[in-house]
Amino acid sequence: MKNKLLRTYFIITTILFSLLVYGQRGTKVGYIDMAYILGTVDEYNKASDLLDKNIENWKKEIEIKKLELEQIKDQLNTERIILTPELIKDRELEIQDFASEIIRLQEKRFGPNGDMIIQRSKLMQPLQDQVMSIVKQVAEESKYDFIFDRSSTASMLYSVKNYDISDLVIKRINRQQKIQKRKDQIEALKSKASSLKN
Repeated sequence: MKNKLLRTYFIITTILFSLLVYGQRGTKVGYIDMAYILGTVDEYNKASDLLDKNIENWKKEIEIKKLELEQIKDQLNTERIILTPELIKDRELEIQDFASEIIRLQEKRFGPNGDMIIQRSKLMQPLQDQVMSIVKQVAEESKYDFIFDRSSTASMLYSVKNYDISDLVIKRINRQQKIQKRKDQIEALKSKASSLKN
C-alpha cells in the first residue's frame, strides 16, 4: 500500500513538474524579410525584370495614344475655321471617344484588375508560395510559435537578429533549386543517351 501511494505521488509530481516546465517554455518568435529573400532568388529577379519591361511598354503605348489625341485636337483647332458646325461636333465626338479609349486602356493596363496586377500575380505567386512552404517547414522543425514578415505592412518596431530566419529560408530555396537543376541535367543526359541509342 505504501509503495502504491509513493508511486502515485511520484507520477503526479512528475506530471505536474513536466507541465510546469512546458508552460515556462515561452513563445518562440521569428521573422523573415520577404523582399530580401525574393531579391536573392534569380527566378524572382527575372520575373521582376520581365514585368518592368511590360510596364514600360504599356506606358509607351499610352503616351503614344495621348500624343495622337493631342495631334487630333490641334488638327481640329487649325481646321475649325473652314469646317461646318456639324463637322466640328462630329470631330469633337471623335476626340471624346478617343480620350475615353485612352482611359479604358489605362484601366486595362494599370487598373485594380489590370494586366499589371494579373501578370505580377502570375509571375510572383509561385515564388511566394515556395517561400511560404519553406517558412512553414522551418517553423515546424524549429518549433516557432509565430513568424512575421518584416517587409509587410505589419509593424515590427524592434527585432533581434538571431530571430531572423531569412537566410535559412534562402539556403533552403537554393538547395531546392540545385536539386531541381540536377534532376533536369539527369533528364537531359537520359534523353540524350536514349536518342544516341536510337
